[in-house]
Amino acid sequence: MPAAPAVLDSHALLAYFRNEPGAEFVESLLIKAAAADRPLHMTEVNYAEVKFTLIRKDGVAAWEDSARVLAGLPIEFHSATRALADVAADFKARHKLSLADAFAAALAKERKAELITGDREFEALEKEIKIGWLK
Repeated sequence: MPAAPAVLDSHALLAYFRNEPGAEFVESLLIKAAAADRPLHMTEVNYAEVKFTLIRKDGVAAWEDSARVLAGLPIEFHSATRALADVAADFKARHKLSLADAFAAALAKERKAELITGDREFEALEKEIKIGWLK
């Protein structure tokens, strides 16, 4: 587990739910977070991206199964506050990122956390936030 707090972007959680490359790494982070009683973090914006992606690609039943699992995972979800939106808007204005990715990066910056992802869009932010690449 990263020494600093960790933020999951939607790519990381989708990898976990869809058993894609990086799923085992995310699973190990979740196990360590539960054992240490130190949850991982995610924005509600990224949660929405996970939900719509699972529904669109795998169907409602896959989302419902994932939602049941998600309820028991050590992940703390964060609302899109005005302060978080300001940081996300700054990232989006300066870098080629999706809005959801900008929110994940903003949460990582706000919490001084490592952003866990496999999405190469974040390479542009490596000098501004710590990135933990999926393995």
